[in-house]
Amino acid sequence: MRSLFKSGNDSSEGSRKEFNWIPLEEEDQLEKITKRSATVPQVIFKNSTTCGISGIVRRTFETQHASVEGKADMYLLHIQHQRQLSSEVSRLFGIRHESPQLLIIKNGKVVHHTSHGQISYTDLSDWV
Repeated sequence: MRSLFKSGNDSSEGSRKEFNWIPLEEEDQLEKITKRSATVPQVIFKNSTTCGISGIVRRTFETQHASVEGKADMYLLHIQHQRQLSSEVSRLFGIRHESPQLLIIKNGKVVHHTSHGQISYTDLSDWV
């Protein structure tokens, strides 16, 4: 029986390539992200571990952007485990918190951000 959320072309969840996220867990990582964004685009994906929509958007993002890996540093922030850090990201970059949320940072500034279903319409190749 097929899952309601899988297309007929999906073979199995086990065949999907693992996405190599960098866990965003420490506030001092934000300084590194800001500095490194001068030479390498930085991507932060704010994820809610208790929200089904967030999980679906994250898996879709991973599938759509597997070819971009290595061209940007890809950070994953689980907001339930890092609420204070999530607030600091919002404060530092001047972007209102949402979840799920995608931020693309270049030269110390957010050059693109979006949230919820709109994340699926972001083409990372335009930014990295």
